[in-house]
Amino acid sequence: MRTEHVQPGRPERRRVLELCHDNGIAYVPYFPLGSAFPNTPKVTENAAVRAVAERLGASPAQVGLAWLLAHRDNILLIPGTSRVAHLEQNLAVTDLTLSAEDITELEADGGH
Repeated sequence: MRTEHVQPGRPERRRVLELCHDNGIAYVPYFPLGSAFPNTPKVTENAAVRAVAERLGASPAQVGLAWLLAHRDNILLIPGTSRVAHLEQNLAVTDLTLSAEDITELEADGGH
């Protein structure tokens, strides 16, 4: 399933993720950080994302992508970029592990 996806903590997003996972369907969010949608909250501007990023020494974008990946193993990310440096940062997400406390903090406001 390909869909826009912004902040994975939102309850309606969790339901879709669960449905896809339970039915063996890959979930492919486009613009997973929300940057291409006007009037849509951007993951990188979320206060909790910024706090976790600072604590982990990561960028807010990396934490946002890691947060999404932490939800299910059927998620396939295609974060767009036109810069090699951003591609390298995006790839480094595979080495970033969010703790249970990090996830709780990120989802405390319902993913908004």
